[in-house]
Amino acid sequence: QVHLVESGGGSVQAGGSLRLSCTASGDTYTSLQMGWFRQVPGDEREGVATISPGGYAAYYADSVKGRFTISRDNAKNTLYLQMNGLKSEDTAMYYCAARRGAITGLRSPDFFGFWGQGTQVTVSS
Repeated sequence: QVHLVESGGGSVQAGGSLRLSCTASGDTYTSLQMGWFRQVPGDEREGVATISPGGYAAYYADSVKGRFTISRDNAKNTLYLQMNGLKSEDTAMYYCAARRGAITGLRSPDFFGFWGQGTQVTVSS
């Protein structure tokens, strides 16, 4: 079992920045593909970015390319999402997710079996 805990959400004005963190426990972190997803009420959960177990490959949704950066520190079992140039449409609950084994591409939430509780990001215009 993998336990994920997110932090770093909050409220920010458009154009601002936030950094989300996700700490993992309960499994060998270096074997996990990690990802960030987001969801607004009434909509499906969508992929934001995913990163390979070694951190060498990252995949992004078109809507966040050039603004968001996913990274991981395998020594600290921690995943990050640096969000710059935030827009009101980035407002959502952000979830950290993990799966055992590497996959390529952004992929749907169905490919990830472990989830955090979520952290809210609100961007005001």
